[in-house]
Amino acid sequence: MDYKYLSDTGVQLPASGLGTWKYTGGIEPLRTGIALGATFIDTAESYGTEEVVGRAIQGKRKALFLATKVSPRHFRHAHVMTSAEASLRQLNTDYIDLYQLHWPNYTIPIDETVGAMEQLVDSGKVRFIGVSNFHVRDLRNAQKAMTRHKIVANQVRYNLIDRSIELGLLEYCQQQSITVIAHSPLATGLSNIMARDPDGVLEKIAKHRSKSAAQVALNWCISKPGVVTIPKSNSVEHVKENCAAADFQLSGEELQLLETKIRCNRRGPVEVVMRRMARHALQLMGRNQ
Repeated sequence: MDYKYLSDTGVQLPASGLGTWKYTGGIEPLRTGIALGATFIDTAESYGTEEVVGRAIQGKRKALFLATKVSPRHFRHAHVMTSAEASLRQLNTDYIDLYQLHWPNYTIPIDETVGAMEQLVDSGKVRFIGVSNFHVRDLRNAQKAMTRHKIVANQVRYNLIDRSIELGLLEYCQQQSITVIAHSPLATGLSNIMARDPDGVLEKIAKHRSKSAAQVALNWCISKPGVVTIPKSNSVEHVKENCAAADFQLSGEELQLLETKIRCNRRGPVEVVMRRMARHALQLMGRNQ
């Protein structure tokens, strides 16, 4: 397993961790991943998987890096504190390694939210603060609101067919030493990537490397500086497959083929603004996620 530093904290994360969005596999796949070196597990209060993660990590907590998220509807100071306590109970632990703001909430002052996050760090209940699905503008606003600690990670969608973060966000995070945690690195299904690969480049490289297509797709993600992945798998066999994705290095030629031959989406600044406005409107209507 390859490892990468979390920002400038000195803490190392496995390049391929364990995601739990829509996870239904029980404790065995998670324990298999941990045994193979995937000691970074990500969950969220909105996923409904904190309890199973808590059961899977019993007796192994000190060797793990555990991340969870607070939902935007809980971004008021008191609600952040309450959510953190609930997550600690669900996870059956006394501290969270990385506590993340799950999405921006444009109806609650970011100063109030990060103030609560910093208080959690000061109390020892949280080690590091992160965000998720934050664009550059959102990140800057959150960074400005910090007074005693820093944002060390941004969890965003990144895979071979959705490379929107390459239009500014990835470079910004790299410049700011903010680790990018790539969720959905297999595009919520390898078939979605295959459908955008008319020349079968992914499978050709996989065959040449004696690897699976999923392993090549994951390796492409973690080839980027400052990027780690958290693929989700409900089976022991797929967890084993994913963990082996960090055991080799694609060549420059292979990376170029993947990036030029597989059709991808990149949301530009106009679409980013439109999505922000839509989310703001929903939040004003009381539909915070």
